[in-house]
Amino acid sequence: MKKIKSALISVFNKDRIDEICTHLSSNNVTIYSTGGTYKYISNLGISVKKVEDLTSYPSILNGRVKTLHPKIFGGILKTNSESDIEDSKNYDIPNIDLVIVDLYPFAETVKNTKNHDEIIEKIDIGGVSLIRAAAKNYENVVCVSSSSQYEKLIEILKDDCSTDISTRKNLASEAFKKSSDYDFKIFSYLNKESVENKSVIRELRYGENPHQKGRFIGNICNCSVFSRTEMIWDDAMQEPTAADHGDVLYNIGINSFFIGPWGPIYGSGCPLGLGEKSKVKIKTGPVGIG
Repeated sequence: MKKIKSALISVFNKDRIDEICTHLSSNNVTIYSTGGTYKYISNLGISVKKVEDLTSYPSILNGRVKTLHPKIFGGILKTNSESDIEDSKNYDIPNIDLVIVDLYPFAETVKNTKNHDEIIEKIDIGGVSLIRAAAKNYENVVCVSSSSQYEKLIEILKDDCSTDISTRKNLASEAFKKSSDYDFKIFSYLNKESVENKSVIRELRYGENPHQKGRFIGNICNCSVFSRTEMIWDDAMQEPTAADHGDVLYNIGINSFFIGPWGPIYGSGCPLGLGEKSKVKIKTGPVGIG
C-alpha cells in the first residue's frame, strides 16, 4: 500500500472537486494546482499551492503553457531509484503521488460550434501529458483521469488515503484509454475534409469476435447497405467490401488505429501483414487473409 501525501489537480469540470479537496486536506495532503482550479480550491478556504510558485515560472501564452515544466513532470515520473532520488534533491523536485486531470471538452466543443479557432483551443496538451506521465508511473502515482473515478477516489481518501498496486494499474489502464480516445477524436476532426470527401471512420459494434473492437475506415458509399443500426465485422466484410475499393477495414483487439496509404491486416487481433490500399484486395476468411 502506498499513502497519498501530495496531489496535483488541474480540471476543467469542477464537480465534486470540493469534496475531494476537503478529504485531501483532512489527510494533510499537499495540494498543487494552477489557473482556474487553483482559484476554485483557494476560494473553498482550503490550503493549496500554486504550480507557478513551485516552478518559478508563470502561466504563459494565454494559458497554453502552465504545467509543462521539469519540476512537475519530474515529480510525477520519479521512481525510488538512487539516481532519481539524487536528481530530486539536486533540482528540488517534489513528490507528486496523485494526479487528478479532467481534459478540455474537445468533442463537446466540436458539436457546439463551427469556430475552428475555438475548437483548436480546446485541444488539451498539458492535461494529456499529465495523464500519460502519471499512468506510466503507476507503480508510484495514482492517476485519476475522469470524473467517473471520483467516487472510488473519495472512498480511498475516506479510508486511509492509501492505494495498492492493482488499483493504480487499473486507473493507469483507464487513463491511457482516455488519452487514446481523446486523440482519436482530434484526429477525426482534423481529417474531416478527407473523411467527408473520401471516407468515413465508423466504430463497429464489435470486431471479428464479440470481445474485440472493430473500426471501419473507408468510403461507406462503396459498401452494401445494412439493416442494422450499427455495422458489425461480418457486415462490413460482405461484397463489395471496403477493401475492394481501396479502403481499410481491420479488427483491433486494443484501442488503436492506423490511417494512411498503407493499411495493416489483422486477424483475431493479431497483425498478419501490411497492404497497399490501391493495389491489394484485403479480405478475411475462416482461416486468415485471402
